[in-house]
Amino acid sequence: MIPLWPLVTVAAAGLQTARNATQSGLTARIGTIGATQVRFLFGLPFAVLFLLAAAWLSGQQIPVPGADALGFATLGGLSQIAATALMLLVMKTNGFGISTAWLKGEPVIVALIGWAVLGDPLTAPMLAAILVAVLGVLILSVRPGTGAQLAQLRPAFLGLLAGAGFGLSAIGFRGGVNALDSGDFLIRALTLLVVSLAIQSAVLMVWMLLFDRRALVGSLGAWRPSLAAGVLGAAASACWFMGFALTSAANVRTLALIEVVFALMVARWHFRQKITPRQLAGILVLLAGVGLLLTQS
Repeated sequence: MIPLWPLVTVAAAGLQTARNATQSGLTARIGTIGATQVRFLFGLPFAVLFLLAAAWLSGQQIPVPGADALGFATLGGLSQIAATALMLLVMKTNGFGISTAWLKGEPVIVALIGWAVLGDPLTAPMLAAILVAVLGVLILSVRPGTGAQLAQLRPAFLGLLAGAGFGLSAIGFRGGVNALDSGDFLIRALTLLVVSLAIQSAVLMVWMLLFDRRALVGSLGAWRPSLAAGVLGAAASACWFMGFALTSAANVRTLALIEVVFALMVARWHFRQKITPRQLAGILVLLAGVGLLLTQS
């Protein structure tokens, strides 16, 4: 029988790809911070609905987060804000598919931090599988003859930095889910999702009121695409958090590399960007690493 965590992780990757495509189009209209806020502010109401529905259907009480859960949620939330802003900045000047590939240097960092901080298991075969998957991402993202040019190094560096931020957020969210002391995996995942989105929305709302009111007004004015990004983001995050509740962050974030394949498909069919033979080779190596991880997990 197939375990549940790979299914929700693949679903999360697909939903996130759709959300990123929707969100990237907002950057030119309302700026990087405004587009970053959309996924949190417009996603929060849907996350609350998901949690209330799950609690009602299961008959469980919603757990009250303690200091540990709130601390982990804050770490994950702030890291995700920074990573999202960097991701959208990279997508403004680079192809959607390759920008997504640059974000995926995170699994090794997640595996090591998860092992050191959360006590998540990390065996030699698992680490080897993660490294193979990351190698596939490198094949996808490094273009021969351009790697030494400063113009290529800067977006690559920002993309990798964004990936590290997403990795740190994964550790924070898994730690927060584990810190909740009641409820099944679904209730704990959705509870921490609501807490994290509330923190993120509040922080960005204060920032925009103080420093960028135009972006706030713009995000509210562009409510239709913002609403689409919000519901897709809430659904994707719910699946991510369920994955974090079921297995280690390293497993989830490594399997999440499948998002690169989804992103290249969107880049090819929606944005009309070409997929090269080198990118196809990278996809095959990436899928080999993901397959090895699944056999070890």
